Amino acid sequence: MQGLKRRVVYITLYEGIAIVAASVGLALMSGQGLGHSGVLAVIASVIAVLWNLSFNWLFERWESRQAVRGRSVWRRIAHAIGFEGGLIVFLVPTFAWWLGVSLWTAFVMDLGLVVFFLVYTFVFNWAFDAIFGLPTSAAGAAQPA
Repeated sequence: MQGLKRRVVYITLYEGIAIVAASVGLALMSGQGLGHSGVLAVIASVIAVLWNLSFNWLFERWESRQAVRGRSVWRRIAHAIGFEGGLIVFLVPTFAWWLGVSLWTAFVMDLGLVVFFLVYTFVFNWAFDAIFGLPTSAAGAAQPA
């Protein structure tokens, strides 16, 4: 499976599983009901997808104006920190407002979700590629690094 179909299946599965897992995690961390936490997980998912689209557009626009091309380890680190930092800026106040907790409590909850999503993303991508095959960009003979 390749192209747009692959992306739609990927996003649908990834976000669907993420919403269920985040709902349970938020319910456990906040002591609120699963329904209340589930709505927050959906809101967080929408924010994350919109931020991902916006941030990557901005990052790639900045990147295209740089004299040095390619994605070094430092550029990838800057990308990851920028994305996660921006997501924290959006999610922490949303969590605090929705759950009626302090910004600090919401920040700690968000950190718990960040740790979860690091592991989840790694496992999900590995399983997705094992089930649906590699994308064209990664298929074929490995290139030297």
